[in-house]
Amino acid sequence: MKKYHLYQIDSFTKEKFKGNPAGVITNADGLSENDMQRIARELNNSETAFIFSSDNDAYEAYLRFFTPLKEVPSCGHATIAAHYARALENKLDTSRIYQKIGAGILPVEILKEKNDYKIIMTQGKIEFGPIIEGENKDFLLSALGITQNELLEGYPIQIVSTGHSKVMIGIKNQDILNRLKPNYDRLARLSDVIKCNGYYVYTLDSDDQDILVHGRMFAPAIGINEDPVTGNANGPLGAYLVHHQLVKHKDALFVFKAKQGEKIGRSGVIEVEVQIDQSEPVKVKIAGNAVVVFQLELII
Repeated sequence: MKKYHLYQIDSFTKEKFKGNPAGVITNADGLSENDMQRIARELNNSETAFIFSSDNDAYEAYLRFFTPLKEVPSCGHATIAAHYARALENKLDTSRIYQKIGAGILPVEILKEKNDYKIIMTQGKIEFGPIIEGENKDFLLSALGITQNELLEGYPIQIVSTGHSKVMIGIKNQDILNRLKPNYDRLARLSDVIKCNGYYVYTLDSDDQDILVHGRMFAPAIGINEDPVTGNANGPLGAYLVHHQLVKHKDALFVFKAKQGEKIGRSGVIEVEVQIDQSEPVKVKIAGNAVVVFQLELII
C-alpha cells in the first residue's frame, strides 16, 4: 500500500469549475500502466497526468497522460495542471525545467506571480499533415452538421500537430460554433480512417478585442466527446494560421489568446505564442493559469 498525492486542477482559469479539469498525481513512482488507466477512468477527466521521478540528467520530471480510454503522448491542460501542482508542493520560484513526455523532452517555465503561478509549456515538433478533402471532408462536415458555405474560405481543413494531432476546421461565426451538435459515433469512425482523433472547430469571429479565437474540440475516439480548453488544439492552430499566411505578424512572433469551453459552461482562456523564422512557424508555446479544486490521498 502506498499513498499517492492526487489533485483535481482546473487549467486555463482562476475560477473553480471553469476551464479544463485534469487529475494529477505528483508522486506516481510505483504505479503500473494498468493502475494509471484505472485512475484516469475513475476520475473521468479528459486527461489525468502522472509525474514520475527522473533518472536522467536531461530532464527533471517524466509525465504520462491518460484519457479514460487510453494513453496519449501530450496534453496541454494536464501539463499546466501537473506543473502547477508541482510548483505548489515544492514552493518553487520562477524557474525553467525540462520534462519528458511522449512528444519528447521539452522545457516548461514556471512563473511565480505573488503567491500564485502561471505555467508556460513549449509544445512538440510542428507537423502539417494531410488536407482533408473529397469523401472524408463530406463525411466530416455531415458528422459536424456544418455546410460548405459555413466554412471559412481559404482555410483548408488540415491535420496539424505539435505532439498530438488535431483537425483544424475554420467556420465563419460563433452562432455556427454554438449550435454544433456533432455525431460522435461518426467522428470516431472517421478518426480510424484519417488517423487523427481530435477535431478543432474554430472561428475568428470575436466580440472581444483581447480574444482572437473561439473554438470547440471533439475527440470521441479517445473518450472525450467535447474537451473544454485544449492546448493541443490552439497551439497547432497558431502554427497553421502562420503557415497559411492567414494572420499578420512581424516574421518573428505571433501571439494571441483563445477562448474555449463556453458552450459547455467551462470557459477558459489560453495564451499562444508562435515563434517564426522566414515566415514559417518553428516553435509553439502555450500558457495558462490554474486553480486547485481539491486534493487528497489515494491509497492503493
